[in-house]
Amino acid sequence: MDEFEIITDEDVQDIREAMENNSLATAAKKFQDYFKQLDNVTLNIAITGESGSGKSSFINAFRGIGDDDEINSAPTGVVETTMEPKSYPYPKYPSVQLWDLPGIGTHNFKADTYLQDVEFKRYDFFIIIASERFKSSNVQLAMEIQKMKKRFYFVRCKIDENIRAEKRKKTFDHDKTLKTIRDDCMKGLQEQGLTSPTVFLISSFELGGYDFPLLEETMEKELPKHKRHVLLLSLPNMTLEIIEKKKAALQADIWKMAVLSGTVAAIPIPGLSVAVDVTILVKEISRYYLAFGLDDDSLRKLSDRTDVPFEELKSVLKSPLNKEITADVVIKLLTKAAGGGLMALEYLISNIPVFGSIAAGGISYGTTYSMLNSCLNELAEDAQNVLMRAIKSEV
Repeated sequence: MDEFEIITDEDVQDIREAMENNSLATAAKKFQDYFKQLDNVTLNIAITGESGSGKSSFINAFRGIGDDDEINSAPTGVVETTMEPKSYPYPKYPSVQLWDLPGIGTHNFKADTYLQDVEFKRYDFFIIIASERFKSSNVQLAMEIQKMKKRFYFVRCKIDENIRAEKRKKTFDHDKTLKTIRDDCMKGLQEQGLTSPTVFLISSFELGGYDFPLLEETMEKELPKHKRHVLLLSLPNMTLEIIEKKKAALQADIWKMAVLSGTVAAIPIPGLSVAVDVTILVKEISRYYLAFGLDDDSLRKLSDRTDVPFEELKSVLKSPLNKEITADVVIKLLTKAAGGGLMALEYLISNIPVFGSIAAGGISYGTTYSMLNSCLNELAEDAQNVLMRAIKSEV
């Protein structure tokens, strides 16, 4: 997907001019190509570190899965359980894969040949994990990755264990403890030749806290635009900020879908516009539903991780779209939004030469835009309610 064609600011200007000049077909073709490519974007993230560093637990948490999920989880243990690179796809986004790599420095994987052994070209970036100080093998690996012109991130795991241990002391200071750990990691890396290293402090069991939001923001910023988009949508809803980012990313595509709808509406073929509108709406609303993790499978996984009963999480869902997203449901919503007669009016207007087609396209554009915005707002609010209910149990 290196040839992915992002819709640039210049493209947007061209599309707007095409729309103003009534060349909707030109704009629609651009968007069709864009969405087709977006569905095929792949993202491969390598997770590596020494044996027992907590990388398998991180992989599970990063995908919103518990360590005890017998079907989907990466196996964890006190000894090295990863003997060869193994991929773990996101449950709802299989094109996004986390790769559990064998621990560097093990008998079968020496630091000097490690990247070649694990087929480094496959990965978009690397996350190097340690549960204590980073060792020379971690630094050597980072330098080799740097030579290959790929990104890497140092993650210090098991911070929750350190905090629990320090809490036993009368002089415990939460912020001071985190600063001490961070400074110690950075000092160790600098002593081994790395200048200005950044270390993210993470707990796989409290992934929404500590430095994970900063890590997510950094990865997102440094990825190409199309891969940034798919990473964001695949992440579990660990913070309200992630939900807001997902909403903004999905909202940015609404006008493009509305253009597709308006293009078809300008063609005076009975039933065509409604059929296409329904298809667009079902596909997009289903996309929102999965991105916000509102399906039963995602809610059950969240229930398992937070010990909040599944039915309690379901009880805070208010949107009727959470029951089912089908063509029949969407047609009812369209009919309700149109006051019962707008779709028929759209067809009648489309039969008027030239100006009728323009007007019908405008009606369809407006209806689709309004419907998608409304549905997105509803589902985003439900996602926020679910997260707040899950967080409430942990406080």
